[in-house]
Amino acid sequence: MLIAEMAKAPRSRTGKRAQERQLRKLARLKQELAALEPGGSPDRPLVVEVSSVIEGRARATPCPLCAGSLRIEQHRAEVVDGKSLRQVEVTCLQCGIPRTLWFRIVGNARSS
Repeated sequence: MLIAEMAKAPRSRTGKRAQERQLRKLARLKQELAALEPGGSPDRPLVVEVSSVIEGRARATPCPLCAGSLRIEQHRAEVVDGKSLRQVEVTCLQCGIPRTLWFRIVGNARSS
């Protein structure tokens, strides 16, 4: 009887692995969702009027996985499908996950 009870009890290591798999799956889903939000891909860039606000906006964007602050690693101009965009490589200070944010500069839309 004791052997049957031991066989039914899940090992703590098995439970930990299952939890880790669930956390990885959740992180992957959050990253996919973040790619669909504005700034998450070249197809959906964040729109700004001047380039001087890009790094501030990038730093102010929370990490989609843990809501931590982002550190700018690189900021460069790119041409994607004939459109001039800014690509900002960032890394979360809390969880360490890298991410790319995309921006499009539209200039001042107001008439003087």
